[in-house]
Amino acid sequence: MTTDSRTYTPQQLIEDILIDSNCISNVIVTNYVGGNFNGADQSYGYFEANGSTFPFQNGVVLSTGRLVHVQGPNTTLSDDDAPDWRGDADLEYVLNESNTTNATILEFNFEAVADQISFRYLFASEEYQEGDSSTCRYSDLFGFLIRKDDETRYENIAVIPGTRTPVKVTTVHSGIPGSCDPINEAYFGSWNGATAPINFNGQTAVLTAIADVIPNETYHVKLVIADEQNYRYDSAVFLEAGSFQLSTNLGPDLLLGNNTALCPNETIWLDASQPGTNSYKWFKDGSELLGEVNSTYLAVDAGTYAVEVIIDGTCFSYGQVEIEVGINPTVFDTTLISCDYNLDGITIYNLFDAERDITNSNNNLTLENFYLSPAQATSGTSPIPDPTSFENTSLNQMVYARVSNANGCISIAEVTLSFANNSVVLPAYPTCDNDGTNDGVTTINLNDLETFILNQNDVPNTATTTFYGSQTDLENQTNPLSGTYENTGSPYSDTLYVQITDNGVCYAYTNINLIINPSPELAPDEETYYCLNLFPQTITLESGILSGNPSNFNYQWELDGTDLMQNSAQILVNETGVYTITVTNNNGCSASRNITVAPSNMATIVDISVIEASNNNSITVTVSGEGDYEYALDTGYFQDSNIFTNVSPGYHTIYVKDKNGCGIMPQDVSVLGFPKFFTPNGDGYNDYWKPIGLNNLDTSVGVKIFDRYGKLIKELNAFGTGWDGTFNGNLLPSADYWFVTTMSNGNDFRGHFSLKR
Repeated sequence: MTTDSRTYTPQQLIEDILIDSNCISNVIVTNYVGGNFNGADQSYGYFEANGSTFPFQNGVVLSTGRLVHVQGPNTTLSDDDAPDWRGDADLEYVLNESNTTNATILEFNFEAVADQISFRYLFASEEYQEGDSSTCRYSDLFGFLIRKDDETRYENIAVIPGTRTPVKVTTVHSGIPGSCDPINEAYFGSWNGATAPINFNGQTAVLTAIADVIPNETYHVKLVIADEQNYRYDSAVFLEAGSFQLSTNLGPDLLLGNNTALCPNETIWLDASQPGTNSYKWFKDGSELLGEVNSTYLAVDAGTYAVEVIIDGTCFSYGQVEIEVGINPTVFDTTLISCDYNLDGITIYNLFDAERDITNSNNNLTLENFYLSPAQATSGTSPIPDPTSFENTSLNQMVYARVSNANGCISIAEVTLSFANNSVVLPAYPTCDNDGTNDGVTTINLNDLETFILNQNDVPNTATTTFYGSQTDLENQTNPLSGTYENTGSPYSDTLYVQITDNGVCYAYTNINLIINPSPELAPDEETYYCLNLFPQTITLESGILSGNPSNFNYQWELDGTDLMQNSAQILVNETGVYTITVTNNNGCSASRNITVAPSNMATIVDISVIEASNNNSITVTVSGEGDYEYALDTGYFQDSNIFTNVSPGYHTIYVKDKNGCGIMPQDVSVLGFPKFFTPNGDGYNDYWKPIGLNNLDTSVGVKIFDRYGKLIKELNAFGTGWDGTFNGNLLPSADYWFVTTMSNGNDFRGHFSLKR
């Protein structure tokens, strides 16, 4: 393609290139706006196909960039801007958009002798991005705005045929996989590769803009295109030379792609009437329909129909419409089966249950409604008010389904209403009273019950079930049960009422008896202990059966989830962990309980700490082990604390007992002390003085006794008999005496005591 921004003035572009017709008069260009490129180029001008594949040989082009960048091939990005190049308020208002920029505008007035004008155009844009989701969101704007010259309100005629939707990237494309579906694809032209004759990534098909006008009235046209949001990614609109002409409106194309095609045996009157003294010629697929000279023509089959109107013997007006013929939906007669719950020959049907069979599961077909007669179904009158709850009036009554396709073509299918006649007798369903009460009342999982029913030989495994609590609810199809059911009203046995449906059709109705068997009654979970110090001795675990003969049950023992392969009522164990016993009775009902065997052990005494030779002697015992321990001193009571206070001097025994019965650990301990007095009177009581509670291993202890003046009275062996209160064979008087006890580690204990006579 080549472009030319200099040869033609705006007046010439409109009057001589776009219109070029004596039947459209008083053509006056009133305004033109484009980008300022310092005189080097324009954003509008003339184009020629130049032997390329572009569908217009020549014409007028308006762009949001430089005209030279309109020319192919499509190897660069047209992305132009210019100083102070603003948008257009009229375009924004009519298209209900905002924030336009880089607007190119050609405005002109005209008059026509016919009541309609049209011209052909094509929109192209860099914002067509094949495979890119941006195509779904962004588009420049353009409009062909027209109004009477003495009015202010514009109409946009650059729209999708038969709608008011503006033509732009986001309303005309073939879809972006994963981002947006095709939209108005019939009006999309192509994605453009590098060899395209124009420098844009995509383009629409050739479209026609049509406007109704009043003959010989002045109209104002504003051709405008603008970038939206920013100047990036230019667009252009091409107007075919000489295509602005008088037009005859034969209505929109009737196309399969638009779901507007005629249906078989459907006809349509084409009306080309124009004011004035006119003559008419009709054509089909390019060939004149000889003898057809009226202003109307009855189209009965597919084809491209055209009309040539000579207005007042002078001006030619052309009209064309493409008509395609669709097909009626393919539908299938069927029989809808329901259950006659009370056997009176009358029941309720959901007629839409037959839809899958009628349409053969074709999602492109729509089942509109059901009717009592073929005539009503064909005309679409008097539909059945509530097809989801239709009560028949006779055996094998017939109703009629009206089915349409996307093109609106209709077919009628016959639906015969019949009854299910399948005899299903279900065995009783045994279940267990598993809530721990054994009162004959339990909760039943209806999904498990359905699985039980579908496993019966005379029930299709493709069926589904619906449960009811009473025959009345089944007949009325009310209060269906779901999830779980508790037989609160009938302990140990109950009856549910079942509707069996296969492939959406009632197959049978029946009932099923529920038998609730008791489960074994077991003692609650418990915890016991195993003494690790007694390994490999064993302890006995009991199953915990509270009633019944133990020989009438089966047993399974597990340790921490591992099967021990033992099946007796009691077992011997010497390993800690969680033991689970599952007991099963003759009805197959089971109950389980857990016995946690925790480790325990005799204590190991790690340390005994003694505070001695004080006013408050104490002993602290430190132990280790897996048990729970308590402590006693000599023959006293056991206590939880490991500390004993106010301990008398002398020799003691500490006892550490495991509360879980794993044994008692004893330990001897001595507490050093010094008597406060002695009475050497020969009565056998307190006749000697010496330290109490010395460790027998401390053999080097020495004791010295002094009188009040510091005179050494006696030096004795701490492990001997003691001092008898004499000095050199003489009795010493009652008085206070002092001592120094030196231990083997060098520590000294000093104090005093009284001698009383």
